[in-house]
Amino acid sequence: MAEPRHHPRPRLLLVSGSLRTGSTNEATLRTVQDLAAPIADADLYDGVGRLPHFNPDDDHEPLPDTVVELRAAIAASDALLICTPEYAGALPGALKNLLDWTVGGIETEGKPAAWINVSTGGTAAAGTHASLRTVLTYTGCEVADDACAHVPIPRAAIVDGAVADVASLAAISRAVGALVAHVERARTAQ
Repeated sequence: MAEPRHHPRPRLLLVSGSLRTGSTNEATLRTVQDLAAPIADADLYDGVGRLPHFNPDDDHEPLPDTVVELRAAIAASDALLICTPEYAGALPGALKNLLDWTVGGIETEGKPAAWINVSTGGTAAAGTHASLRTVLTYTGCEVADDACAHVPIPRAAIVDGAVADVASLAAISRAVGALVAHVERARTAQ
């Protein structure tokens, strides 16, 4: 009888589209780390602002160290979870730059990806998340729709760098659980 394959805990790579220290997006992802702890490892990627401007002429060996680190972090993860604000009706430039650096690699191919949209604005950051879906799909990610969530989080709901609102915590937890379940289903199908 064959030995059952043992899989390590699912590993989520958390990416904030905001460069602002203490942003609601970052606080949400720090909250994800705590909520995910019983079922997954969740690593917050902190290199968005250190990546060089993407230029296709530079997307070859030797890659800049920060790009090597980004691609290694993506390769080591089972899924991506993004939390981003909307700037001028679309993706923030720094996040789009990060995603541009993934196009030349193979690390995102077939990788489950989802987002938590914390916008409290009237448009609910619809332009950003439509763009995010387009770019993630283009890079080969598999958008896990059941793990994508709109959880409006006002600044007042952030206490000590984390989300403190009970209803928001429950919604975030459901999104994380759905993404981990997506990873587990993909593993079972292999």
